[in-house]
Amino acid sequence: MSDAERLSEPLTGLCLCGEVAITLTGMHKQIDVCHCSMCARWGGAMYAGLEADGFSVTGEASITTYQSSEWAERAFCATCGSNLWYKFKPNGHCTFLAGLFEVPKGLSIKQQIFVDEKPDWYDLVQESPMKTGAQIIAEAEAAGLTFD
Repeated sequence: MSDAERLSEPLTGLCLCGEVAITLTGMHKQIDVCHCSMCARWGGAMYAGLEADGFSVTGEASITTYQSSEWAERAFCATCGSNLWYKFKPNGHCTFLAGLFEVPKGLSIKQQIFVDEKPDWYDLVQESPMKTGAQIIAEAEAAGLTFD
């Protein structure tokens, strides 16, 4: 990904109560959307996540993490309950809830994943690659990641 596809300035987001602040550096100019049933239970609907080259966090004392599966960890603010990030444990990669940030206009959806688990009561109008859960797991395994 070229520098043109990343924000040049850091972007800071806050949880609902403001106890936790997350600053993203080199934020990618696309949003990942996950429709899996676990994300729906976690946030009430789809998960819209931001990726970045780096991040810093303040308010660590208010952060609680939960291992939601053998391969994933989710974080939230213990004070207000705001969901903060999803961490894919095999490679340590984190994505951050887009709603925590004042995201610039004009960003597009990078891809929608676990579309086979998406409920039929909503659809996103923006065209984007759509991958099933089996496709995502196969891509991860092809990249040498394991789900222990």
